[in-house]
Amino acid sequence: MTSTTTGTPSGTADAPPAAGRALPREGRFTSASELGVGATLRRAAQVSPELVQGIWLTLLLAVLAAGGRVLVPVAVQQVVDGALLADGGPDLPRVWRLLAAAAVGLLVAGACTTAVNGRLIRRAEAGLRTLRVAAFDHVHRLSVLTQGTERRGALVSRVTSDVDTISLFVQWGGLMLLVSVLQVTVATVLMAVYSWQLTLVVWCTFVPLAVVLHRVQPRVNRRYTRVRERYGAMLAAVSEAVVGAETIRAYGVADRTERTLDARIEDTRAAQVRAQNLVATVFSSGTLVATGVLAVVVVVGTVLAARGDLTVGALLAFLFLVQLFTQPVQMATEILSELQNAVAGWRRVLGVLETEVDVPEPTDDEVLPTSTGPGRVELRGVSYGYPGGPTVLHGVDLDVAPGSSVAVVGTTGSGKTTIARLVARFVDPREGQVLLDGVDVRRLRDADLRRRVVLVPQEGYLFDGTLAQNVADGLRLAADAPDGTAPGPDDPRVVQVLEELGLGPWVAGLPAGVHTPVGQRGEAMSAGERQLVALARAHAADADVLVLDEATSAVDPATEVAIARALARLTAGRTTVTIAHRLSTAEGADQVVVVDAGRVVEHGPHARLVAAGGRYAALHAAWVAQTR
Repeated sequence: MTSTTTGTPSGTADAPPAAGRALPREGRFTSASELGVGATLRRAAQVSPELVQGIWLTLLLAVLAAGGRVLVPVAVQQVVDGALLADGGPDLPRVWRLLAAAAVGLLVAGACTTAVNGRLIRRAEAGLRTLRVAAFDHVHRLSVLTQGTERRGALVSRVTSDVDTISLFVQWGGLMLLVSVLQVTVATVLMAVYSWQLTLVVWCTFVPLAVVLHRVQPRVNRRYTRVRERYGAMLAAVSEAVVGAETIRAYGVADRTERTLDARIEDTRAAQVRAQNLVATVFSSGTLVATGVLAVVVVVGTVLAARGDLTVGALLAFLFLVQLFTQPVQMATEILSELQNAVAGWRRVLGVLETEVDVPEPTDDEVLPTSTGPGRVELRGVSYGYPGGPTVLHGVDLDVAPGSSVAVVGTTGSGKTTIARLVARFVDPREGQVLLDGVDVRRLRDADLRRRVVLVPQEGYLFDGTLAQNVADGLRLAADAPDGTAPGPDDPRVVQVLEELGLGPWVAGLPAGVHTPVGQRGEAMSAGERQLVALARAHAADADVLVLDEATSAVDPATEVAIARALARLTAGRTTVTIAHRLSTAEGADQVVVVDAGRVVEHGPHARLVAAGGRYAALHAAWVAQTR
């Protein structure tokens, strides 16, 4: 094992850079704010192609539905001019025929509207399912550091509530927008047939409103983008308060937490009110214009009818058509509100999808095979810096022999955890290489790397379920069953794994044995018990390289002994890199690596480093003095 200590120490290596040097919240996530509404919708259709599948049939049905809405005005004109005011007197049989035809047409139009609605709902749910899956999958492909640039609740809101706003528009606003556009088009054509003069009056009255809507749209867009951002911040605060409830009570900061939540909720309310007020103002303008145009049409139409340029039936039909024309125009403001809300949500979701994966999968022609068995881990000239911060690891060279155990020690912020993340490829180095059996880990598929390298984090995170289900996750990783027949919690190997680690007596003492629920995040178990289950899960994975973040400082002596025994059996025959917080772990390791200010300053067996009287000897002496 060798080390290179070039460079100048700068910052800490265990945590992202301090405020002012790190990226701002959401800094790693592109907002896609430069996309216009049309570009956003086109990009959304590319991500969720189900949204536009069969669109031509849907459009045809929508045309029939819109056509059915104009049957009443046509029937009115024909009944009045062709039947009631006919030269030979009222033609009642024709009246009934026209009414029957109109009724049939309305039934067909209603059926078409139902079909359009059903198709849009099915296509919308299919497309949004694809969008949710794609966003969730992409979030998991991003490094933990990229995820850490946005608070959990805000990140969750991108995959949940932001998509829900899209769903509301696609299923309701999308239908109304589609039908409304067709309704306005058909109504305009028929109005022009009855009276081109009145049609010009209607359009000239509404043109100013269209100009206003066009100019207001960017403001509505910005306000609804602000609403989505505020909503994400509110969810983040709620998530933090729920997860940290115990700490909040322990430190008596409930009032402060409540004030924070109140502020986030108020910010969300205020942003929503500002957006809705703007939309309401435009809506009021639309209603006023619609009322005014109807009055103008009555006056001008009466004049035209008196001059003989317009029949009574045509005037009545035109008034009905004006209602059909103004109805969607009045609704346009509400549809605009839903559209801008949806576009804001789409941009936030697209912002996640378009965020570059900083720990990418290799392309097919880059994938290299790797051997099995205890692996050799090497770091060659590795330098690393957290996003937006300075370099915190400097030219590190390490060589961990197959089957050997290495303890990485150092003060808080020295770089221990960063080395562990690099070995497990949770991050990639800025410079240099991390090798597994001579192969750069960046050239291995993530699935292949995970089967060979397993990291056991300090907190021993468990998934909600039973002890057996959590251990079975390790079996599934080891099985890599492409046909989907992965081991389950009832697999006898679950018990075998626990017995191999000497945990049989402990499991037998649990209320339901291996089927004991562990709770969300494993909170139904103590810290030591969570760590035991995490070790069993790692053992079940049967990895060749273990990266362990030691966590025994908060457990009772009996559990510490159980963890120590389980660790001894887990690490036997495997290459092990341990982030050692207690130097008793370093004493039992084959080699000790001392990290200080982002560089390896010493390495070698425990006894030799103690005798050398260097940095490790000082750390060890301080630890011994504290434990006496």
